[in-house]
Amino acid sequence: MSIINSIIKAFVGDKSQKDIKAIKPYIEKIKTFQASYESLSNDELRAKTIYFQDKVKQSRAQQDEKIASYREELEKTTDIDKRETIYASIDTLEKEAYDLSEKMLLEILPEAFAVVKETARRFSTNSELVVTATEHDRKIAEKKSNVRIEGDQAIWSNTWEVAGNMITWNMVHYDVQMIGGTVIHQGKIAEMQTGEGKTLVSTSPIYLNALTGKGVHVVTVNDYLAKRDCQWNAPIFEFHGLTVDCIDNHQPNSSGRRAAYQADVTYGTNNEFGFDYLRDNMAHSPEELVQRPHNYAIVDEVDSVLIDDARTPLIISGPVPQGDRHEFLELKPKVESLVAQQRQLSNSFLTEAKRLIKAGDVKQGGFNLLRAYRALPKNKALIKFLSEEGVKQILQKTENHFMQDNNREMKKVDEALLFVINEKNNQVELTDNGIKFLSSGVDDNFFVLPDIGSEIAAIEKKNLSTEEANQLKETLFQDFGVKSERIHTLTQLLKAYTLFEKDAEYVVVDNKVMIVDEQTGRIMDGRRYSDGLHQAIEAKENVKIEAATQTFATVTLQNYFRMYNKLSGMTGTAVTEAGEFWEIYKLDVVEIPTNKPIARDDKDDLIYRSIREKFNAVIEDVVELSNAGRPVLIGTTSVENSELLSRMLKMRGIRHNVLNAKLHKKEAEIVAEAGQPGIVTIATNMAGRGTDIKLSDEVKAAGGLAIIGTERHDSRRVDRQLRGRAGRQGDVGSSQFYVSLEDNLMRIFGSEKVAKIMDSMGLKEGEVIQHSWMTKSIERAQKRVEENNFGVRKRLLEYDDVMNAQREVVYKRRRHALHGDRLKVDIANMMFDVCDFIVEGNKVGNDFKNFEFDLIKVFGIESPFTESEFSSKHENELTDRLYEFVYKRYEEKCASSAAEAFKVIKNVYEDPNSSFERIVVPFTDGIKAVNVVTNLEKAYQTEGMTLINDFEKNITLSIVDEAWKKHLRKMDELKQSVQLAVHEQKDPLLIYKFEAFELFKKTMQSINKDVTAFLMKADLPQQQEQSESTNTIRTNIQF
Repeated sequence: MSIINSIIKAFVGDKSQKDIKAIKPYIEKIKTFQASYESLSNDELRAKTIYFQDKVKQSRAQQDEKIASYREELEKTTDIDKRETIYASIDTLEKEAYDLSEKMLLEILPEAFAVVKETARRFSTNSELVVTATEHDRKIAEKKSNVRIEGDQAIWSNTWEVAGNMITWNMVHYDVQMIGGTVIHQGKIAEMQTGEGKTLVSTSPIYLNALTGKGVHVVTVNDYLAKRDCQWNAPIFEFHGLTVDCIDNHQPNSSGRRAAYQADVTYGTNNEFGFDYLRDNMAHSPEELVQRPHNYAIVDEVDSVLIDDARTPLIISGPVPQGDRHEFLELKPKVESLVAQQRQLSNSFLTEAKRLIKAGDVKQGGFNLLRAYRALPKNKALIKFLSEEGVKQILQKTENHFMQDNNREMKKVDEALLFVINEKNNQVELTDNGIKFLSSGVDDNFFVLPDIGSEIAAIEKKNLSTEEANQLKETLFQDFGVKSERIHTLTQLLKAYTLFEKDAEYVVVDNKVMIVDEQTGRIMDGRRYSDGLHQAIEAKENVKIEAATQTFATVTLQNYFRMYNKLSGMTGTAVTEAGEFWEIYKLDVVEIPTNKPIARDDKDDLIYRSIREKFNAVIEDVVELSNAGRPVLIGTTSVENSELLSRMLKMRGIRHNVLNAKLHKKEAEIVAEAGQPGIVTIATNMAGRGTDIKLSDEVKAAGGLAIIGTERHDSRRVDRQLRGRAGRQGDVGSSQFYVSLEDNLMRIFGSEKVAKIMDSMGLKEGEVIQHSWMTKSIERAQKRVEENNFGVRKRLLEYDDVMNAQREVVYKRRRHALHGDRLKVDIANMMFDVCDFIVEGNKVGNDFKNFEFDLIKVFGIESPFTESEFSSKHENELTDRLYEFVYKRYEEKCASSAAEAFKVIKNVYEDPNSSFERIVVPFTDGIKAVNVVTNLEKAYQTEGMTLINDFEKNITLSIVDEAWKKHLRKMDELKQSVQLAVHEQKDPLLIYKFEAFELFKKTMQSINKDVTAFLMKADLPQQQEQSESTNTIRTNIQF
């Protein structure tokens, strides 16, 4: 493959070199401008920011003027169709204005980047910068110690607090950092090697894009980095009059967090940005909103956020009725017995396979070996046997034979098993023997789903009365529901016992099951496995099983970050996932050259047969390196392995630190010590993100930091992150990976060639093989895993895309209701849709009587046309006439209600003893009631019309929210139930898309109907002459 790539590059050229070549002219201009800025005074340098901001405003001034004039026209226009046209024009102008401001930003990029670089230079060469004090300077001085005011002058110090430590600014941008900043501004991903100063790189595009005043979001992987980077870079931006804040410094829904989003530059974690979006779409007044429109986001460690974290959706949930009801504890003993029995079967097949293979019967021995493998692939005895000479080849040859013709012969292998494990796809499937085993002592059909189609057909053939047939069908559906939930619970328990290992995929801390991020090794606080899997693991570990919850709001990070007008990122490892970045986010990856050549010695992998041999070799290497005075960082892929290596080092008397998910709170302390001579640090993959291991001259002279990887990770990115801890900014260092044929990667995805080569060489125990060809073979295995994982993530996204399309429709309607400006148009459209639905539904059967009944039930009106007109006119004409009649009646009703309410409002407002700011006015349709809170002064000035607007807003929000929660519950149930379609040889995703569309159509029809019905029929209670007054703003709906 590398030969093919070399040939392509020879003819087409290297993409990264072309990208860098296109940016080079900008870098030359930046250097020219920066040199000229050195002669400017501090005040003149700061004035450049105001100059840039004016240029950006002027670039879009024409569009902004038109938008302002359109908004003035909206205030005077009541015609719904005209308002809708104006809103469409405003949206078009907003897009034009954005494009023009982006064009201007690119034009001033060299000057703006030069200002940032010159500012960094002045802070690094001067202990203090003196400027004429502005109001902004005085505000900063009140909050921060690095700025003080003396008369008319503000003195900015180059020393300030970062993460509890005082730092002195000493960084000035390299050319490659300016290249990286340009790439980021262009809405691409800058891949920069570890130690190249990505935090400093980001300052230039942040400053440039903050000039628009629309906000720049800087996204990090954890709150420590968000707060640290905010404190570190803030003075550079604040010096130029920009505002900076970090959302993680403030509580959700607080005024502090709202103010943080109003800042020019806002730092925060990916989760908090996503959760704030969900919370905003659950708000009931504009004052509760914290976020602005999503303008521009720069994502640090972009591969971790947009690929690794994107697999898990962000969910705001709440309790569901009977959420603590489940069968996990009831089914747990059966599953434990099932797994124990399967283990016995696996061991017996393995023993027989060993005997037959030793006797020379490879065919039958391979058959038994495949059975043992499909029974329990993680069986340690099996893994050990597979590492022996020639055994893995026998297994692969046998498996290939039975997998041909679409697994036609595989049933012969599986018929003796209780369940079958597919380790590659993380799936467990019960066999007929397994169902019989579980059904012992209970009904044979206890775990068998009824065939709905044939059962319904059988009921209909019995010629029963409608009532009896419906009762039998209801019983059938109930039985199906109970059994499908039971089978789902059983499947999740099986997964928990066979595929999820403690201290690998999760840890138990304080009697709680906590997920460990496989990419970083950190505990994922607040995250739970979905679809009952977390509850199954809780049952397995004998901790409290948390009650099931209902989704109130949800979004994947993939869909959240795709909402931004512009998105870019930076990381040390993105090129291996470049295809995924482009396919999902339309983000291009550009490799940025290093400032200094990399001096790290990356050695070819050392491959052993067994884990025991591999770990023994690791310990010998660590002892030798530590004694030589070099610090050693040992990377592991699980908590279990880190603890095993720790025990082995203790036996050898080697002092060391352990950093894993159980000890993550000591991360900063351990990392600070990791670069000292002879220090050994064992770390799971968390050592690869956001950590700087500083080396002394003594350590560099001894050979620098030594990286030892004890296993190849599924993803090449994680291995590159680990390697990148050494060799920063031209430092010396080395990296060495140790691999065994028993490792998960090699067992599941490893190449047959590796096993064949080791067999052909006749390697004895403890002997090792090392060659570049073998390393490339392992990397090909990693590519296969990455492709598999991409498929899983893409599948998840396809499911969420369905939800996202629905979410955008509902949230858009919520926003219109919340702000009120476009709500009149939405109400008119809802009324038209309901009119169309009623006419279309009754016109089909020409049922005028039912049509009249629907009009009374929904609108509370009589038909505006006769039965003969209903029969003779086309349905489009009938719909238009009905809509015009309904909307005119609604406008008359609103005017009447406003006039009636104004009598009370006028009395309260004009009462000299009244001190109320808000008034509560009740509305009822005779069935349910709502108290509408409105501003007393505005209601008086508009003669009651703002009350009607608030009435429309409250009703729309309440009905939309209730319907959306019910819809989300149905979607959760649908996603779970469609997985059973696999048993019918159907694609669950296709069924999900079709059923989800039908569900959403019904939900939107229900929302339209309920909102319209209440607005048309609700009025002020006739018996109530006076309104209650209060200063409470809470809205209560009583059903």
